[in-house]
Amino acid sequence: MRQGETLARIGKMAELFDDFSPLQLFAAGRVDGQPFTLVGRLQYAYAGGRWTEWIAALDGERTGLLSEDNGAFVFSLPHTLEREAPPAGDLRVGATTAFNGQSYTVASNEQVTLVSAQGELPRLPDLGKPFPAVELRSDRGEVLSLDYDTQPPGAYLGRAVRLEDLQLTGLRDESAKDEKGRSFACPNCGAPVTVNLTDSKSITCSHCNSIIDLSQGIGGELRHAEQDEPVRPLIALGSVGTLQGVNWQVVGFQHRMGVEPGDDEHFGWNEYLLFNRQRGFSFLVDAEDGWSMVAPTTGAPSMAESGKTAKYLGKSYQQQYAYNAETTYVAGEFYWQVERGQKTFNRDFANGNALLSMERSANELTWSSGSRMDSATVAAAFKLDAKKDMFTRGDAAPLSSGSRVGCGTIIVILVVIFILLPLLLTTCSSRCDPNTQNCSSTRSSGGSYGGYSSGGGHK
Repeated sequence: MRQGETLARIGKMAELFDDFSPLQLFAAGRVDGQPFTLVGRLQYAYAGGRWTEWIAALDGERTGLLSEDNGAFVFSLPHTLEREAPPAGDLRVGATTAFNGQSYTVASNEQVTLVSAQGELPRLPDLGKPFPAVELRSDRGEVLSLDYDTQPPGAYLGRAVRLEDLQLTGLRDESAKDEKGRSFACPNCGAPVTVNLTDSKSITCSHCNSIIDLSQGIGGELRHAEQDEPVRPLIALGSVGTLQGVNWQVVGFQHRMGVEPGDDEHFGWNEYLLFNRQRGFSFLVDAEDGWSMVAPTTGAPSMAESGKTAKYLGKSYQQQYAYNAETTYVAGEFYWQVERGQKTFNRDFANGNALLSMERSANELTWSSGSRMDSATVAAAFKLDAKKDMFTRGDAAPLSSGSRVGCGTIIVILVVIFILLPLLLTTCSSRCDPNTQNCSSTRSSGGSYGGYSSGGGHK
């Protein structure tokens, strides 16, 4: 700490954890046409793991923050509130409130601790002292962060950014990215396990399928949970595919199940966690009624009180399904603390091919958006054209638009359906296990858009 010309030691902090980020001190870029330089780094911990915020020096004395957000990045600037922020305990997850004339939804409310720092800091850090951190998100794609480590609380307002759009220079060398993956022995079977992702919080052992909790780091006792009934992903972990013009690697996989409140029919779907060094993370969702690609949103859509409609970035969506979701099997590596048996309440919305999904847990509300994707496109992206029939889902039309079908044919088809449908439903329900397969209930689609935000948390 510097006071005038005097430097004083104020204490020692925990060692920085290696996050494999392409960012580093003195990397420089531009945001909204303004140059900035990364001069400091703060690392925080909370119950679900850790995250990093980079201090960006702008013109004059101004500083901004470039921070992790659901596997992507947000650039934030200090924000002056026209009214004092209420106590953190009054900001319940899911509630709406207004600041400076803008409506926000409370997306998370966590107790966090600053655990380590590096470089130049805008103010003296309070080492190791827990404090509430609240995130509020708007339907304009903004995130308002309130840090209750000062009085009044500090406020930052940010929006999503892509690293390539920031025109960054001075990044870590590409070759240094991951050859130094961290290895340790599986606490269940002793087999070697290697961690490669940026600050992974969960990983599975490829030998015994156990889920290993890395949210508190690798040292010490590692909590783990055994899994039986392994699910075989259609796309192998480690595969690289080109989707929407970007090269994505499959780094994680999870099978999830859903059930509507008051119903006893379960349905299942699969999610592939995709990673790109510049873009962060996205999800490829394999459901009974088709494929889709989605990513967590920075903002939070505004939802009607009835829950039947939602609006985001000027577009309105209609609710398709509302259901309880549960994670039943995972494989690979995850940037949030995933566990078998994790439960959330989900709502899925659609506007044509555009999709929007809400996922709510006790301490967090996350939204994701994306669009439907043709099954042949997915197969081709991962060079699995020879298996493209295995990618076909319920969204594929049984008859091409160019086919001509007469009235007699339609009558015959209807008669066959009425005769065979009860038998088919009985057979399918006895053969399809939603614990390991993409099963819908007897209603159409079965809510299988589910879980796009996949695990929430993970600031």
